[in-house]
Parts: sequence; C-alpha cells; structure tokens
Amino acid sequence: MSEIIGMVGMSHSPFATLLPPADPGQPGGRFLADARRVAAAVAALAPDALVVIGPDHFHANFYDAMPPFILGVEQADGFGDFGSKAGPLPVASALAWSIRDALADDGFDLTLSYALTVDHGIAQSYDMVRGTADLPMVPLVVNTAAPPLPGMPRCVQLGRSLGAAIRGSGYAGRVLLVASGGLSHWLPSNDPRDPRLAADRREAVIRGRKDTRAFAAAREPRVLAMAGNPDAPVNAEWDRWFLKQLGTADLAPVTDLGDEGLEQRAGSGGHEIRTWLIGLAAVGRPLVWTSYEPVPEWITGMGIGTTFEVS
Repeated sequence: MSEIIGMVGMSHSPFATLLPPADPGQPGGRFLADARRVAAAVAALAPDALVVIGPDHFHANFYDAMPPFILGVEQADGFGDFGSKAGPLPVASALAWSIRDALADDGFDLTLSYALTVDHGIAQSYDMVRGTADLPMVPLVVNTAAPPLPGMPRCVQLGRSLGAAIRGSGYAGRVLLVASGGLSHWLPSNDPRDPRLAADRREAVIRGRKDTRAFAAAREPRVLAMAGNPDAPVNAEWDRWFLKQLGTADLAPVTDLGDEGLEQRAGSGGHEIRTWLIGLAAVGRPLVWTSYEPVPEWITGMGIGTTFEVS
C-alpha cells in the first residue's frame, strides 16, 4: 500500500520562468526563494512519486472536447509554454492505473490519457518541487479555465476519493501530493458564450487544437507584454483568508461561495484553487501555509503552502 507523506500547494506563473527576479528583493523573489526551500524539504522527505494536480491553459484542451478531469496513465509531455519544461516527463504508470481504477469504482469517470500534454500549470510546479530528483509523477489535469467548470464540492469529493485511492493502491511507495494553482487573479474571459470575447479568441479556444503551436506562439508575446502592469489586481486579503481557511481543514466556507462568489472575490483566475481543494481533501490534514507574496507585477498572486505528515 502507498503512504501519503504530505502535500505541497503552490502557485504557478508564466513570469516565474520567463522573467525571474534578479534578486530576492524584487517582486517574486521571496516566492522563488521559498519554493527552493520547499524543494529541499521535499528532498528530505524522499518521496517515491508525486501526484501533481494542475490546470491546462488552452495548450492541450479546447472546447472541441473539454473534460473536467484528465488522468495521465502512461506518457506525459511538457508543452514547453512560457519557458516551462518541454518534452517527456516520467509517469508512475502503476500508481496512475491503480488510482484510475479506484476512482472509477468510487463513481468518478475521469478522462483517460495514454499520451497527455501538460503545460506550465503542471510542469512548472513539478520542476519546482522535485528539485534535481528524477521523480515519477501522476498528472491530474483539472479544468479551471473553461466554463462550465467542475463544481468545487465535486472537487472536494474527488480529493477524498483520490486520497483513499492512493492509500489503498498496490503501489508500494511514499507519495507526495502537489497542487498547482494560482490564488486571486483576474484574466480575460475564455467563455464562447461571452459576447465580449473577440472572434479570433473564440475561434482559438474552440478550434485551437488544429495548430496548438501557432496559437501559443501568437499568445505568448501578448502575455509577456503584460509584465509589470501596475493595474493587474490581486486580492491579498482574500488570498490570506483562503490560506487560513485551509489551516482549519474546513472547506465548506470556500465551497459555499459558489463559482460566482469565488469569482467576485478572487477573479476568474481564482478558479484554480480547485487544485488546492482536491489536494487538501486527499491529504486529509490541515494545511500549514508558510509563505505568501502578492505580486501584481507578475499578473498573479503568488501563494505557497505546505503540509507534511511524517511517519
């Protein structure tokens, strides 16, 4: 049987790899310094595998077929967007299949992938947490960008089932959960039903799979141009409330917000907290958050939290 040895929850951002700060005193410097500290703590725990829960940002999944959850079971490749890792990523296939089977028995019909493409929403946090260790992972992609989204209560249910699936797995090893998702940040709409969505953007989010590289190449310069925007909002007060709430292990006040309430407080990018909800529900212990840096210059709030249960 597997042992869940803990969880790391952390933000991801295009600018963490594209425009890293020159020193810890610059915006984002404290976050990256603490990410390195977390990597050292993870190395000391010596996990055998990671289960990485993160989103896709229209690099692999589009509205031609938009699943709520995708589990990679054999091969995973980093898309390489925004300077994140490109190419093959090691997959703990035996653990992945055991998780899939247990979740199916528990009523979760996840989309299955033998050849999963992941973007910086998975790859960046995987690299930050593993440090130099060549750790295999099980990638679980959660739709957080494309309404309609999986409900937050459903994500909590999935997390509880995921924790039970890992603990009951035939995979004999120490498993660390990694939840990769930004806290409060405001992003342009991706909803094809939104009349404000430009025609070319609407076409891209529906049919972008036809040429994902061209779509990404056109978008990345626009994202890069937003760096340093002093008007990019984050809601630091809400972020801290959310992180504090995770420390109580009572997720009801968060899920009770509903999608509209969450978006009002944390923006459309705040839907990425679904990865944190899944991870915390799976580990089943309060989160002890250790670092938070609101960085509007990077377009996203940077939060990092860790909890470890050590036998």
